[in-house]
Amino acid sequence: MKAIPLREVSSDMSSQKYKRTNFVDDEGSSEGGTPPGVTYNPEIVFKVGTSMWQDRTILERLFAILLLALTLIVVILAIILATKHDKIQQLTSKKEYCLTPACITAASALVNSMDRSVDPCEDFYQYTCGGWIKYHPMPQGYSTWGTFGVLWKQNQLVMKNEIEKPMSDMKCEAERKAKMYYESCLDKNETIQELGAQPLLNFIRDKLGGWSISDRAGPFDPSNWNFQDLLTKIHRFNHATLFAGGVGGDDKNSSRNILQVEQGGLDLQRDYYINKTIDDDKYLSAYLKYMTDIGVLLGGERNATEEHFRDVLLFEQSLAEVTTPSEERRDEEKLYHKMTVAELQEKVPFLNWLNYFNDMLLDTRVQIDQSEELVVFAPEYLGNVSMMITEMLKNDTQKRVLHTYMVWGIIKSLTSYLSKDFKDASKDLIKVFSGTTGEEEKWRTCISDTDDKLGFGLGAMFVRATFDGNSKEKATEMIGQIKRAFKANLPNLKWMDAATRKAAREKADAVIDMIGFPKFIMDPKKLDERYEKLDIAPDEYFQNNLNNMRYSFNRNMEKLRKPPDKTSWGMTPPTVNAYYTPQKNEIVFPAGILQTPFYDQNYPQSLNFGGMGVVMGHELTHGFDDQGREYDKNGNLRPWWNKESVTKFKNATKCMENQYSSYKLGDENVKGKQTLGENIADNGGLKSAYNAYMDWVSNNGEELPLPGVNLTQKQLFFMGFAQVWCTTSTAEADHETIIGDPHSPGKFRVIGTLSNSRDFSEQFNCKKDAPMNPQKKCEVW
Repeated sequence: MKAIPLREVSSDMSSQKYKRTNFVDDEGSSEGGTPPGVTYNPEIVFKVGTSMWQDRTILERLFAILLLALTLIVVILAIILATKHDKIQQLTSKKEYCLTPACITAASALVNSMDRSVDPCEDFYQYTCGGWIKYHPMPQGYSTWGTFGVLWKQNQLVMKNEIEKPMSDMKCEAERKAKMYYESCLDKNETIQELGAQPLLNFIRDKLGGWSISDRAGPFDPSNWNFQDLLTKIHRFNHATLFAGGVGGDDKNSSRNILQVEQGGLDLQRDYYINKTIDDDKYLSAYLKYMTDIGVLLGGERNATEEHFRDVLLFEQSLAEVTTPSEERRDEEKLYHKMTVAELQEKVPFLNWLNYFNDMLLDTRVQIDQSEELVVFAPEYLGNVSMMITEMLKNDTQKRVLHTYMVWGIIKSLTSYLSKDFKDASKDLIKVFSGTTGEEEKWRTCISDTDDKLGFGLGAMFVRATFDGNSKEKATEMIGQIKRAFKANLPNLKWMDAATRKAAREKADAVIDMIGFPKFIMDPKKLDERYEKLDIAPDEYFQNNLNNMRYSFNRNMEKLRKPPDKTSWGMTPPTVNAYYTPQKNEIVFPAGILQTPFYDQNYPQSLNFGGMGVVMGHELTHGFDDQGREYDKNGNLRPWWNKESVTKFKNATKCMENQYSSYKLGDENVKGKQTLGENIADNGGLKSAYNAYMDWVSNNGEELPLPGVNLTQKQLFFMGFAQVWCTTSTAEADHETIIGDPHSPGKFRVIGTLSNSRDFSEQFNCKKDAPMNPQKKCEVW
């Protein structure tokens, strides 16, 4: 189930072969030499006998001087013209720079992005991105803005133009559903505003059985409340309360799906709760205010509502304390615990697990018994939660807290589908957490929402409009080059023994490439089958989303007793991203990322390999990072490395963990352990892509340099890598990145990766111990 994506971080490869030539004058044509074709003897011209000169009249002497002057002029002109002609011939026959429109465009973009006042060996991120940051202020509604966002906005516009075509232009029912959903989001008839809070109040009353915060949502009687019944109802709407339950691939048997249970239940990042006091912490106090404002909009009395939610936040803090932090959950073997339902019942008795799973499977044809196997990824967490819930169910006051927490969780996920006052209530909260209160244009919000809910229907329109027929073939070719370079580097890794090296080569060969889009979206019948059970209606935005939540839940539960679908996609075609799935050993590159600045078939290959090539290498390397390496070539979680190699690998990764932990964003250090997998992938991806580009050059010749940039093509490779991470962000967004993102901030994805690269230091002639060329370098792949 695990997909490891690139954040923010996406078409054709150029078939043109450029041969770089230096302009060198031919022999005999240098200025001051004898022009070709002109022969004369200067002695005959200038050496005149004295007696003869004296015998001439004044008129004859003047004529002779004039003739001499004219001769000199002719000779000089002949020299100049001959030299110019020779140079013009050479300039027209030998190109010094790549002057195609694409090259000029690329050169202009690079120059505008750079800050030439910075030494590239001091700070390559600022050198590459200083100009970009200066001239790209964040647009409205964004707390982080980078090249990924620019490309996503372009993709949004393409999707808008396609989905706003007449309904008669839609190719199938799935596309019509996407269009109806988009229009229900736009709400041109103002149905959402007219209904206000009522759709959510009806949902709480009719589907959840009421809520203690508001009588308008139906009364709540703790003495008659069935905890398990409410938990199951909420989970069946695809919302993880207290824990997440579902179906996924069995990590140790990739040929089957299995029931799974995972920790969950926190509305905020874990770090926001730990060792914090609600009234003294700006994040928790802002969150409490938001909760209270929403409760009041739903009919609650302000003071009582605030007190209720204060108790809920205290409960969430206790949940956070027993939640295992993400950086301590990187060993897949340690997380995997297979047991039967009966064994789970004994270890975690706060639920009737057999009834729970059979209720979850109610809309499928599958029912299970106590012997059913499942995988529990957080048994210790579940044990602690079991004890907490058992105690809370013993008295009505604590029941009320638990009930409010559970209902609040799903309410929070539904407020964005309500009227404007609910969106306005979130502005202060957004300001605290992101540093901005702006909103995107409505159509952009709705395009993104439609991509999230019916992304393959919308994606079919996007692909028809943008994805070149040769793009997939060219991308496949580049991936092949990256794989060959990755494998060719394996003998250079001193920490790896021969047997492990052979197994790693086999795994790289077995990696499945998924490029552009899944085939089924181009088949109207199959695309309609995908969304057949999803009901979408005009002017029913809230209900459309309830339908989608139930639809997504049922699609997941229907996987039990079926083998994993090796062709399924976890991202939609317009997505500007990519990912690797260890259980399938596959790398996926949606059409949305196979565009400039990541790839352009007319750009120099140096930029293509530096951009898209590194992305490809990044995802390939995920199969060999600290988590991906635990899965074999068939996607099974099992030991397949020599123990000595494992020990040496961990030593190498420790170097990288410590390196990135030393970087600071504002006053906070990057979490080197939390970001380890992505850092390994960045470093390995860069090396593979660079080596692949060197192979390309050896087969195709040097490329012509770009005008005005004053960099070699090998230097441009590193520029191509760095420019995709140019980013501006608020201090609040930086804090969010540090505490919860598995990726390092963009600045350190550039600095950290390149400071480990000997190729980079060599190409930019960085002195030893320069900031971008430290003596100690970390290398894993």
